[in-house]
Amino acid sequence: MTDARGRVVAWSTSAAQLVGLDSAEAVGRPVVDLLGTQPRWLTGPDEWRGTLEIRGLEGDSRQVPVRASRLGDGTGEEPLWLLAHETVEPFPTGHTLTHWLRTDCPVAVAIYDARLHCVLQNAEMRRLLGASDEEYVGQGLSAALIGVGVEEWEARMRRVLESGQADEGFPVRVRTLSDPVHERRFTASVAPLRGPAEQAVGVCVTVTDTAERRSAQERLALLNEASISIGRTLDVMRTGQELADLAIPRLADYVCVDLVDALLSGEEPPHGPATGAVLRRVANRSIHEGTPEAVVSVGDVDFYPANSAQAHCLTTGRSALYRTPSEAAWVLEDPLRMAKVQEYGFHSWMIVPVDARGTTLGVAMFLRSRHSAPFDDEDLTLAEEVVARAAVCLDNARRFTRERTAALTLQRSLLPQRLPEQSAVQAAFRYLPGAPELGVGGDWIDVIPLSGARVALVVGDVVGHGLQASATMGRLRTAVRTLADVDLAPDELLTHLDDLVIRLASESETAEGVAASEIGATCLYAVYDPVSGRCCLARAGHPLPAVVWPDGTSALLDLPAGPPLGLGGLAFESVEVELPEGSLLALYTDGLIAARQQDVGTGLDRLLLELSGVHISTDALCDQVVEALLPDHRTDDAALLLARVRQLDADQVATWDVPADPEAVAGTRAHVVRQLRDWGCEAAGFVTELVVSELVTNAIRYGSSPIQLRLIRDRSLICEVIDGSSTAPHLRRARAFDEGGRGLMLVAQLTQRWGTQQTPDGKVIWCEQALPAEG
Repeated sequence: MTDARGRVVAWSTSAAQLVGLDSAEAVGRPVVDLLGTQPRWLTGPDEWRGTLEIRGLEGDSRQVPVRASRLGDGTGEEPLWLLAHETVEPFPTGHTLTHWLRTDCPVAVAIYDARLHCVLQNAEMRRLLGASDEEYVGQGLSAALIGVGVEEWEARMRRVLESGQADEGFPVRVRTLSDPVHERRFTASVAPLRGPAEQAVGVCVTVTDTAERRSAQERLALLNEASISIGRTLDVMRTGQELADLAIPRLADYVCVDLVDALLSGEEPPHGPATGAVLRRVANRSIHEGTPEAVVSVGDVDFYPANSAQAHCLTTGRSALYRTPSEAAWVLEDPLRMAKVQEYGFHSWMIVPVDARGTTLGVAMFLRSRHSAPFDDEDLTLAEEVVARAAVCLDNARRFTRERTAALTLQRSLLPQRLPEQSAVQAAFRYLPGAPELGVGGDWIDVIPLSGARVALVVGDVVGHGLQASATMGRLRTAVRTLADVDLAPDELLTHLDDLVIRLASESETAEGVAASEIGATCLYAVYDPVSGRCCLARAGHPLPAVVWPDGTSALLDLPAGPPLGLGGLAFESVEVELPEGSLLALYTDGLIAARQQDVGTGLDRLLLELSGVHISTDALCDQVVEALLPDHRTDDAALLLARVRQLDADQVATWDVPADPEAVAGTRAHVVRQLRDWGCEAAGFVTELVVSELVTNAIRYGSSPIQLRLIRDRSLICEVIDGSSTAPHLRRARAFDEGGRGLMLVAQLTQRWGTQQTPDGKVIWCEQALPAEG
């Protein structure tokens, strides 16, 4: 703003940034010194538009379009001129600059004459002072404001008028006559207005509402923090609590978040009109101790009637604002809630729908008690923006929960639901998924009954996480069970499994069409024989198994490492160890021993420590190990398989050497009949005689010495014929006039299952038949 002689009498912050001089350096100086041009508008019409040359501090200059408008100073002296940057013109085309200053200027401006009487105030100043269009014009500050701050403010204006030096950015604390109760905080600036003889003819006052600015800054800070602090996890409950924590105490004194119950399981909210609202409390937060448990606890379900604000929000998707308790009829009708309202002094409510992507997920309720002022429309707008940001995070968490639940369901369906019944080991297992944000993993365990009362113990870990890892795990587990059914040795089984992983990697492609060569896995395969008490193990890049001996000491079994599955070209080695009765074998994945809180070595030491000592059930020991080793927030999924070995009694096994002579078959049948009588299994004698005759005859005719027959009485009756030939028989159907080919068919029909097992010295042909029930 300039006077009639072209001297600066008011200088804005924007002008300081444009020219490079602050108001203290600019006010009082001729505008030609600052802008590099004569004030051509001074002799022109009331409204002037043109270009000024702006001089830089380093001598450079640039052309800036400006607009000037004559503004009467109200003193009867020469007029003032108001300049504005044309490129940031905030007023509609056709309106004068004076009209913009009076009506649309966002800065509160007032001009006072030499007697400090108001001669002009714009609309923003009238809003701050609560004045009408004509009110206070011709009067001093005391006509509009009250309080001790008014005298100090007038004293500053008088000093500026006398000294001719501007006074900028001083704080003012006053009360307006329109609202004498609440104190207002302003930041004011006063600039002198000079006449043609250099005398001060008045002052220009600009005012900024400090409280409004601070409130706006706080609101922006709250929204910025909401985008950072809400939704840090993909957990519905935790995200709801983050929303409640953010709003206390800056927006409300009590906040609760109620969501449709289906969200917690990842389902879509039900559609259709609501006759009431059944919502589950997912978050509470209050400035008052004990209030979160006042009516509804976190995790509990509450019912809101059809006339409640909650039901209204769910139905319409619109927020509700209650400035006084009398407006909230649904609260007055609930004795329990009304008692809490009176106890804690709640007086104002905001109920905001949690709406994301066109779906209402629930409601958030904000209450005030300590704040004396009720919620207003700006508070409601802020609450809606915060809740809107939280709603997207809640919907993301819901969608993730749904996908994770589906993935976990798929994965658990691929894992054993319960362990099979067998006599070789007492086994128990635990599988724990990793952190939700990682997705499901590829860990698996298995217990597979084998021939001769043996059992295979398997633990594996597929690289990576997600549905791809789970699908690969399911394929590998199926392959292991298939290969185990062929009775392969552990090292041979891992070799076949390695070939399978290589084929899967070559067949699999990523979404970009690049071969997914990162597919891989580790595995440990063990076979325990309860007759001999020996266990044969091999591993493919998997952690070493742990064993606890009957005396309570524990150690890691020393096994050749073997390469991880999928590398190919490297051999696997088996190791056979003897496990006394009562020994405990522990198989696990690296997620059990490796965590952010500890290294692998520390995890192994803790595992051995937990396994050692008093013998408890394997099921209870699983819980003990998991509780001791796994943190609450796991970075990887983990699997644990514990197996306490058992041995069959000597009187459960009978063995006979068979001469390679067809006449020996009859004597062998007689031995079998006597043994069944000693076991009390005479009812199985007829079938057993037929089976033994067929298998022994085949061994004599097609096999080679030595030939041995072994009977095992376990949960079933097992018959094994061992010979020195590696040639395995195969089942075929005999034609009508064939003299042979019906033997194995007869064995298959009379027994539950049969098969062959290759040994280093030959083969074993075996079959199992059910034992008759006792009594």
